Amino acid sequence: MTSQQEMSLVTAAPPVNVDQIFPEVDMSAADSSLFVRATVVQASTVFYDTPATLDKAERLLAEAADNGSQLVVFPEAFIGGYPRGSSFELAIGARTAKGRDDFRKYHSSAIDVPGPEVERLAEMAKKYKVFLVMGVIEREGYTLYCTVLFFDSQGQFLGKHRKLMPTALERCIWGFGDGSTIPVFDTPIGKIGAAICWENRMPSLRTAMYAKGIEIYCAPTADARETWQASMTHIALEGGCFVLSANQFCHRKDYPPPPDYMFSGSEDSLTPDSVVCAGGSSIISPLGIVLAGPNYQGEGLITADLDLGDIARAKFDFDVVGHYSRPEVFSLNIREHPRKAVSFTTSKVTKDESVNK
Repeated sequence: MTSQQEMSLVTAAPPVNVDQIFPEVDMSAADSSLFVRATVVQASTVFYDTPATLDKAERLLAEAADNGSQLVVFPEAFIGGYPRGSSFELAIGARTAKGRDDFRKYHSSAIDVPGPEVERLAEMAKKYKVFLVMGVIEREGYTLYCTVLFFDSQGQFLGKHRKLMPTALERCIWGFGDGSTIPVFDTPIGKIGAAICWENRMPSLRTAMYAKGIEIYCAPTADARETWQASMTHIALEGGCFVLSANQFCHRKDYPPPPDYMFSGSEDSLTPDSVVCAGGSSIISPLGIVLAGPNYQGEGLITADLDLGDIARAKFDFDVVGHYSRPEVFSLNIREHPRKAVSFTTSKVTKDESVNK
Protein backbone atom coordinates (compact mmCIF):
# COMPACT_ATOMS: atom_id res chain seq x y z
CA MET A 1 0.00 0.00 0.00
CA THR A 2 1.36 3.40 -0.93
CA SER A 3 1.00 6.72 0.78
CA GLN A 4 -0.62 9.79 -0.73
CA GLN A 5 2.78 11.47 -0.90
CA GLU A 6 4.53 8.78 -2.90
CA MET A 7 2.65 6.68 -5.39
CA SER A 8 3.53 3.36 -6.94
CA LEU A 9 4.52 3.66 -10.58
CA VAL A 10 3.54 1.16 -13.25
CA THR A 11 5.17 1.62 -16.63
CA ALA A 12 4.95 -0.41 -19.78
CA ALA A 13 6.59 -0.45 -23.17
CA PRO A 14 4.34 -1.49 -26.05
CA PRO A 15 4.29 -5.31 -26.20
CA VAL A 16 4.63 -7.43 -29.30
CA ASN A 17 1.34 -8.06 -31.07
CA VAL A 18 1.28 -11.84 -30.98
CA ASP A 19 -1.80 -11.93 -33.22
CA GLN A 20 0.00 -10.27 -36.09
CA ILE A 21 0.16 -12.63 -39.07
CA PHE A 22 2.86 -10.95 -41.15
CA PRO A 23 6.12 -9.56 -39.78
CA GLU A 24 6.51 -5.81 -40.02
CA VAL A 25 9.08 -4.38 -42.42
CA ASP A 26 11.71 -2.35 -40.57
CA MET A 27 11.16 1.22 -41.74
CA SER A 28 12.67 2.90 -38.68
CA ALA A 29 14.96 5.08 -40.77
CA ALA A 30 11.99 6.75 -42.42
CA ASP A 31 9.59 6.50 -39.50
CA SER A 32 8.43 9.85 -38.16
CA SER A 33 5.98 8.45 -35.60
CA LEU A 34 5.47 10.54 -32.50
CA PHE A 35 5.77 8.88 -29.12
CA VAL A 36 3.89 10.33 -26.17
CA ARG A 37 4.41 9.28 -22.57
CA ALA A 38 1.01 9.21 -20.89
CA THR A 39 -0.01 8.57 -17.28
CA VAL A 40 -3.38 7.77 -15.77
CA VAL A 41 -3.69 8.55 -12.08
CA GLN A 42 -5.38 6.03 -9.82
CA ALA A 43 -6.00 7.75 -6.50
CA SER A 44 -8.72 8.85 -4.14
CA THR A 45 -10.24 12.26 -3.59
CA VAL A 46 -9.86 13.82 -0.15
CA PHE A 47 -13.63 13.88 0.20
CA TYR A 48 -15.29 17.15 1.32
CA ASP A 49 -11.85 18.84 1.24
CA THR A 50 -11.24 20.41 -2.15
CA PRO A 51 -8.09 22.36 -1.15
CA ALA A 52 -6.48 19.14 0.14
CA THR A 53 -7.52 17.32 -3.03
CA LEU A 54 -5.86 20.01 -5.15
CA ASP A 55 -2.68 19.63 -3.08
CA LYS A 56 -2.78 15.88 -3.65
CA ALA A 57 -3.34 16.40 -7.37
CA GLU A 58 -0.23 18.57 -7.55
CA ARG A 59 1.90 15.94 -5.80
CA LEU A 60 0.72 13.31 -8.26
CA LEU A 61 1.22 15.60 -11.23
CA ALA A 62 4.76 16.42 -10.10
CA GLU A 63 5.59 12.72 -9.77
CA ALA A 64 4.20 11.94 -13.22
CA ALA A 65 6.16 14.83 -14.73
CA ASP A 66 9.35 13.64 -13.02
CA ASN A 67 8.82 10.35 -14.84
CA GLY A 68 8.69 12.18 -18.16
CA SER A 69 4.93 12.13 -18.69
CA GLN A 70 3.57 14.59 -21.24
CA LEU A 71 -0.10 13.81 -20.65
CA VAL A 72 -1.73 13.07 -17.27
CA VAL A 73 -5.35 11.92 -16.89
CA PHE A 74 -7.16 11.97 -13.52
CA PRO A 75 -10.29 9.97 -12.58
CA GLU A 76 -13.92 10.94 -12.80
CA ALA A 77 -14.92 13.52 -10.17
CA PHE A 78 -11.43 13.66 -8.64
CA ILE A 79 -11.92 17.30 -7.63
CA GLY A 80 -15.20 17.44 -5.71
CA GLY A 81 -15.50 13.71 -5.21
CA TYR A 82 -17.56 10.80 -6.49
CA PRO A 83 -20.33 10.28 -3.89
CA ARG A 84 -20.01 6.51 -3.91
CA GLY A 85 -22.55 4.69 -1.77
CA SER A 86 -24.41 7.84 -0.81
CA SER A 87 -28.16 7.89 -1.36
CA PHE A 88 -28.68 11.50 -0.23
CA GLU A 89 -31.62 9.79 1.54
CA LEU A 90 -33.70 9.96 -1.61
CA ALA A 91 -36.94 8.10 -2.15
CA ILE A 92 -39.63 8.69 -4.73
CA GLY A 93 -41.78 11.50 -3.42
CA ALA A 94 -39.69 12.11 -0.31
CA ARG A 95 -36.51 13.86 0.84
CA THR A 96 -35.01 14.30 4.30
CA ALA A 97 -33.29 17.13 6.14
CA LYS A 98 -30.05 15.10 6.32
CA GLY A 99 -30.18 14.31 2.60
CA ARG A 100 -30.56 17.98 1.78
CA ASP A 101 -27.63 18.82 4.03
CA ASP A 102 -25.53 16.08 2.39
CA PHE A 103 -26.18 17.82 -0.92
CA ARG A 104 -25.28 21.20 0.61
CA LYS A 105 -21.88 19.84 1.69
CA TYR A 106 -21.32 18.19 -1.68
CA HIS A 107 -22.26 21.40 -3.46
CA SER A 108 -19.72 23.27 -1.32
CA SER A 109 -16.97 20.89 -2.46
CA ALA A 110 -17.67 21.50 -6.15
CA ILE A 111 -15.85 24.13 -8.22
CA ASP A 112 -16.88 26.96 -10.52
CA VAL A 113 -15.66 26.87 -14.12
CA PRO A 114 -14.01 29.32 -14.55
CA GLY A 115 -12.89 29.88 -11.00
CA PRO A 116 -9.89 29.88 -8.66
CA GLU A 117 -9.52 26.09 -8.69
CA VAL A 118 -9.40 26.10 -12.49
CA GLU A 119 -6.72 28.78 -12.35
CA ARG A 120 -4.67 26.65 -9.97
CA LEU A 121 -5.00 23.59 -12.21
CA ALA A 122 -3.83 25.70 -15.15
CA GLU A 123 -0.83 26.82 -13.13
CA MET A 124 0.00 23.18 -12.33
CA ALA A 125 -0.12 22.19 -15.99
CA LYS A 126 2.21 25.08 -16.84
CA LYS A 127 4.57 24.43 -13.93
CA TYR A 128 5.03 20.75 -14.78
CA LYS A 129 4.74 21.24 -18.57
CA VAL A 130 2.10 18.57 -19.06
CA PHE A 131 -1.22 18.28 -20.81
CA LEU A 132 -3.74 17.75 -18.01
CA VAL A 133 -7.15 16.06 -18.16
CA MET A 134 -8.96 16.43 -14.84
CA GLY A 135 -12.28 15.06 -13.60
CA VAL A 136 -14.20 17.57 -11.48
CA ILE A 137 -17.61 18.26 -10.05
CA GLU A 138 -18.59 21.54 -11.66
CA ARG A 139 -20.95 23.95 -9.95
CA GLU A 140 -23.12 26.28 -12.00
CA GLY A 141 -25.39 28.09 -9.60
CA TYR A 142 -27.03 25.31 -7.62
CA THR A 143 -26.78 22.61 -10.27
CA LEU A 144 -23.81 20.27 -10.35
CA TYR A 145 -22.23 18.61 -13.38
CA CYS A 146 -19.75 15.76 -13.67
CA THR A 147 -17.17 17.41 -15.89
CA VAL A 148 -13.73 16.90 -17.42
CA LEU A 149 -11.40 19.89 -17.80
CA PHE A 150 -8.58 20.10 -20.36
CA PHE A 151 -5.35 22.10 -20.06
CA ASP A 152 -2.33 22.34 -22.35
CA SER A 153 1.30 22.26 -21.24
CA GLN A 154 1.51 26.07 -21.36
CA GLY A 155 -1.20 26.37 -18.72
CA GLN A 156 -3.98 27.29 -21.12
CA PHE A 157 -7.47 26.12 -20.18
CA LEU A 158 -8.69 24.48 -23.39
CA GLY A 159 -12.27 23.69 -22.43
CA LYS A 160 -14.52 21.11 -20.83
CA HIS A 161 -16.78 18.13 -21.37
CA ARG A 162 -19.91 17.71 -19.27
CA LYS A 163 -21.21 14.18 -18.78
CA LEU A 164 -24.16 13.81 -21.12
CA MET A 165 -25.95 11.03 -19.30
CA PRO A 166 -25.52 10.46 -15.58
CA THR A 167 -26.29 6.90 -14.50
CA ALA A 168 -29.02 5.81 -12.08
CA LEU A 169 -29.08 7.94 -8.88
CA GLU A 170 -26.41 10.22 -10.36
CA ARG A 171 -29.29 11.77 -12.33
CA CYS A 172 -30.75 13.15 -9.11
CA ILE A 173 -27.45 14.76 -8.09
CA TRP A 174 -25.93 15.96 -11.37
CA GLY A 175 -27.30 17.91 -14.30
CA PHE A 176 -27.09 16.68 -17.90
CA GLY A 177 -24.52 17.94 -20.37
CA ASP A 178 -25.42 18.92 -23.93
CA GLY A 179 -23.87 18.84 -27.38
CA SER A 180 -21.93 22.06 -26.82
CA THR A 181 -19.31 20.29 -24.68
CA ILE A 182 -18.15 17.32 -26.74
CA PRO A 183 -14.77 18.74 -27.73
CA VAL A 184 -11.78 17.08 -29.34
CA PHE A 185 -8.70 19.30 -29.02
CA ASP A 186 -5.99 19.25 -31.67
CA THR A 187 -2.74 19.45 -29.69
CA PRO A 188 0.95 18.89 -30.49
CA ILE A 189 0.71 15.45 -28.87
CA GLY A 190 -2.45 14.36 -30.65
CA LYS A 191 -6.18 14.98 -30.77
CA ILE A 192 -7.55 14.61 -27.24
CA GLY A 193 -11.09 14.24 -25.92
CA ALA A 194 -12.98 12.46 -23.15
CA ALA A 195 -16.13 10.56 -22.29
CA ILE A 196 -17.03 9.81 -18.68
CA CYS A 197 -17.86 6.39 -17.24
CA TRP A 198 -20.98 4.76 -18.72
CA GLU A 199 -21.54 7.41 -21.38
CA ASN A 200 -18.68 5.51 -23.05
CA ARG A 201 -21.34 2.91 -23.82
CA MET A 202 -23.30 5.41 -25.95
CA PRO A 203 -22.54 4.59 -29.62
CA SER A 204 -23.67 7.99 -30.92
CA LEU A 205 -21.38 9.86 -28.55
CA ARG A 206 -18.42 7.69 -29.50
CA THR A 207 -19.17 8.17 -33.20
CA ALA A 208 -19.24 11.94 -32.77
CA MET A 209 -15.80 11.82 -31.18
CA TYR A 210 -14.43 9.51 -33.87
CA ALA A 211 -15.75 11.91 -36.52
CA LYS A 212 -13.81 14.72 -34.83
CA GLY A 213 -10.64 12.67 -35.27
CA ILE A 214 -9.94 11.70 -31.68
CA GLU A 215 -6.57 9.98 -31.24
CA ILE A 216 -6.15 9.92 -27.46
CA TYR A 217 -9.50 8.98 -25.95
CA CYS A 218 -9.66 9.66 -22.21
CA ALA A 219 -12.18 7.65 -20.19
CA PRO A 220 -12.32 8.80 -16.56
CA THR A 221 -14.62 6.41 -14.73
CA ALA A 222 -16.00 5.11 -11.44
CA ASP A 223 -16.45 1.54 -12.75
CA ALA A 224 -13.89 -0.83 -11.21
CA ARG A 225 -15.39 -4.06 -12.51
CA GLU A 226 -13.39 -6.34 -14.80
CA THR A 227 -16.14 -6.00 -17.43
CA TRP A 228 -15.11 -2.36 -17.85
CA GLN A 229 -11.91 -3.51 -19.53
CA ALA A 230 -13.91 -5.11 -22.34
CA SER A 231 -15.55 -1.75 -23.08
CA MET A 232 -12.18 0.02 -23.11
CA THR A 233 -10.63 -2.53 -25.46
CA HIS A 234 -13.65 -2.35 -27.76
CA ILE A 235 -13.45 1.46 -27.96
CA ALA A 236 -9.73 1.34 -28.75
CA LEU A 237 -10.37 -1.11 -31.59
CA GLU A 238 -13.54 0.58 -32.81
CA GLY A 239 -12.10 4.09 -32.81
CA GLY A 240 -8.54 3.22 -33.79
CA CYS A 241 -7.40 5.37 -30.88
CA PHE A 242 -5.50 5.10 -27.62
CA VAL A 243 -7.82 4.72 -24.63
CA LEU A 244 -6.71 6.02 -21.23
CA SER A 245 -9.04 4.93 -18.44
CA ALA A 246 -8.53 6.47 -14.98
CA ASN A 247 -10.44 5.39 -11.87
CA GLN A 248 -10.11 6.15 -8.18
CA PHE A 249 -8.85 3.58 -5.70
CA CYS A 250 -10.66 4.21 -2.41
CA HIS A 251 -10.93 2.75 1.06
CA ARG A 252 -13.85 3.45 3.36
CA LYS A 253 -11.55 5.69 5.38
CA ASP A 254 -11.08 7.98 2.39
CA TYR A 255 -14.66 9.15 3.00
CA PRO A 256 -15.90 10.91 6.16
CA PRO A 257 -16.83 8.50 8.96
CA PRO A 258 -20.44 7.78 9.88
CA PRO A 259 -22.79 9.43 10.60
CA ASP A 260 -21.39 12.29 8.49
CA TYR A 261 -21.18 9.99 5.47
CA MET A 262 -23.03 6.69 5.09
CA PHE A 263 -22.64 3.92 2.51
CA SER A 264 -26.28 3.06 1.95
CA GLY A 265 -27.03 -0.62 2.46
CA SER A 266 -23.45 -1.67 3.25
CA GLU A 267 -22.16 0.62 6.02
CA ASP A 268 -22.45 -2.03 8.75
CA SER A 269 -20.23 -4.45 6.84
CA LEU A 270 -17.42 -1.96 6.14
CA THR A 271 -14.25 -1.32 8.11
CA PRO A 272 -12.04 1.75 7.60
CA ASP A 273 -9.71 -0.38 5.44
CA SER A 274 -12.46 -1.88 3.28
CA VAL A 275 -11.89 -1.22 -0.42
CA VAL A 276 -14.92 0.58 -1.83
CA CYS A 277 -13.46 1.21 -5.29
CA ALA A 278 -10.75 -1.10 -6.64
CA GLY A 279 -9.50 1.05 -9.53
CA GLY A 280 -8.70 -0.98 -12.63
CA SER A 281 -7.12 1.95 -14.50
CA SER A 282 -5.51 1.01 -17.80
CA ILE A 283 -4.03 2.20 -21.10
CA ILE A 284 -4.93 0.41 -24.33
CA SER A 285 -3.53 0.84 -27.84
CA PRO A 286 -5.51 1.29 -31.09
CA LEU A 287 -4.65 -2.33 -31.87
CA GLY A 288 -6.41 -3.47 -28.70
CA ILE A 289 -3.19 -4.21 -26.82
CA VAL A 290 -3.18 -3.45 -23.09
CA LEU A 291 -0.09 -1.27 -22.64
CA ALA A 292 -0.43 -0.76 -18.88
CA GLY A 293 -2.77 -1.97 -16.15
CA PRO A 294 -5.38 -2.76 -15.18
CA ASN A 295 -4.25 -2.02 -11.64
CA TYR A 296 -6.46 -3.36 -8.83
CA GLN A 297 -3.77 -3.22 -6.13
CA GLY A 298 -3.91 0.32 -4.79
CA GLU A 299 -3.22 3.95 -5.57
CA GLY A 300 -0.66 4.38 -8.31
CA LEU A 301 0.46 5.99 -11.54
CA ILE A 302 -0.11 3.84 -14.61
CA THR A 303 2.18 4.92 -17.44
CA ALA A 304 2.87 3.87 -21.03
CA ASP A 305 4.60 5.22 -24.11
CA LEU A 306 2.10 5.74 -26.91
CA ASP A 307 3.35 5.20 -30.46
CA LEU A 308 0.99 7.43 -32.42
CA GLY A 309 1.96 5.51 -35.55
CA ASP A 310 -0.27 2.73 -34.21
CA ILE A 311 -3.28 4.88 -35.10
CA ALA A 312 -2.57 4.63 -38.83
CA ARG A 313 -1.75 0.93 -38.44
CA ALA A 314 -5.12 0.34 -36.79
CA LYS A 315 -7.08 2.50 -39.24
CA PHE A 316 -5.65 0.41 -42.09
CA ASP A 317 -7.74 -2.44 -40.69
CA PHE A 318 -10.84 -0.48 -39.68
CA ASP A 319 -11.81 3.19 -39.90
CA VAL A 320 -15.29 3.52 -38.43
CA VAL A 321 -15.99 6.97 -39.92
CA GLY A 322 -13.85 6.45 -43.01
CA HIS A 323 -13.57 3.46 -45.31
CA TYR A 324 -15.69 1.30 -42.97
CA SER A 325 -18.59 3.76 -42.84
CA ARG A 326 -21.72 3.58 -45.00
CA PRO A 327 -23.01 7.16 -45.17
CA GLU A 328 -25.56 6.24 -47.84
CA VAL A 329 -27.15 3.91 -45.26
CA PHE A 330 -26.41 5.52 -41.88
CA SER A 331 -26.19 9.15 -40.76
CA LEU A 332 -25.80 10.92 -37.43
CA ASN A 333 -26.72 14.52 -36.62
CA ILE A 334 -25.09 16.23 -33.64
CA ARG A 335 -26.70 19.32 -32.10
CA GLU A 336 -23.74 21.27 -30.74
CA HIS A 337 -25.51 24.43 -29.56
CA PRO A 338 -25.99 24.94 -25.80
CA ARG A 339 -29.36 24.03 -24.36
CA LYS A 340 -30.47 26.76 -21.96
CA ALA A 341 -33.70 26.87 -19.96
CA VAL A 342 -33.88 30.66 -20.23
CA SER A 343 -32.57 32.94 -22.95
CA PHE A 344 -32.73 36.71 -23.19
CA THR A 345 -32.97 38.82 -26.31
CA THR A 346 -32.07 42.47 -25.80
CA SER A 347 -32.84 44.91 -28.63
CA LYS A 348 -30.63 47.96 -29.01
CA VAL A 349 -32.49 51.27 -28.88
CA THR A 350 -31.23 53.82 -31.36
CA LYS A 351 -30.75 57.47 -30.50
CA ASP A 352 -33.73 58.49 -32.67
CA GLU A 353 -35.96 55.88 -31.02
CA SER A 354 -35.06 57.09 -27.52
CA VAL A 355 -35.85 60.70 -28.49
CA ASN A 356 -39.25 59.77 -29.90
CA LYS A 357 -40.28 57.93 -26.72
